[in-house]
Amino acid sequence: MTIVHRLPLSGGHVMHVEEHGNPRGLPALVLHGGPGSGSSPLLRSGFDPTRYRIICPDQRGAGRSTPAGSIAHNTLADLLDDLRLLRAHLKVDRWLVVGGSWGATLALMHTLDQPSAVAGLLLRNVFLARASDIHDFFAEAERHGGPEWRVLWDEARRGQCSITTVLADIFAHGTWEVQRHAALCWSDWEQRMSGGSAAPPGDGAALQRLVLRYRVQSHYLRHGCWLDAPTLLERCAALPEVPTLIVHGTHDALCPPQGAQALANVLQGRAALQWAQGAGHNPTHPALAAAMTKALRDYADTQAFSADAP
Repeated sequence: MTIVHRLPLSGGHVMHVEEHGNPRGLPALVLHGGPGSGSSPLLRSGFDPTRYRIICPDQRGAGRSTPAGSIAHNTLADLLDDLRLLRAHLKVDRWLVVGGSWGATLALMHTLDQPSAVAGLLLRNVFLARASDIHDFFAEAERHGGPEWRVLWDEARRGQCSITTVLADIFAHGTWEVQRHAALCWSDWEQRMSGGSAAPPGDGAALQRLVLRYRVQSHYLRHGCWLDAPTLLERCAALPEVPTLIVHGTHDALCPPQGAQALANVLQGRAALQWAQGAGHNPTHPALAAAMTKALRDYADTQAFSADAP
């Protein structure tokens, strides 16, 4: 069963939300990554639809939310406001919050913003949005991503600005050809780092969606995702004590495993950390998929998590 909501937001945005599964099941909020990637069936694949009410919003500018790719009135604070509005609209008292990568970042911030709304946290390959995380991803691209990335870095050095500023300017103001080229370069590097094998998007609607996604993502990265002071790790010291499981691939090159360990250390026993052996960032890796499916089954059974490997 699928229910679609179109929820008006501030700043002229409209949120596309899909509900799947059992309307009387355990409410679960599923937060996509990016920022800007949009929700997809893959993100709900580990859920038993007979036991969960699976709530999948597209964040501002992402997926089927409108205006697509818009970066106006699109900040972390806006996204947190939107989740408050969504919970009130759906009349959900408390929900399990599930997120991977940027979705895990937003899940943590939503929990800090509305601690009474969160019954549990399931985080996959968490992105901490530290300046070093963002810099290292693009620095590796300069070293190993090909000549296109060296051109972009040279432009950043000439302009005495960050690489994310260069990219944000391209996706906000560049010609279609420049945006297209930058999106293909970014996507190729991201796939190589994540261990994925998606085919190039071609020149049609898929490429247009990719450009819109990177417009939103570069906008957030340019601003440090509004998490530079205090950092996400510093904020997480105040995270409420709810059942929390961090699942992280041991070979994740996009969100290094050290970040997951740092988060677990900050939470000091309030979260379990489970390593998906041999997995990178790609959620379809068998070890990651099995760990997430088991965690969701455990939570449906007991409203708690086990750190035991599947």
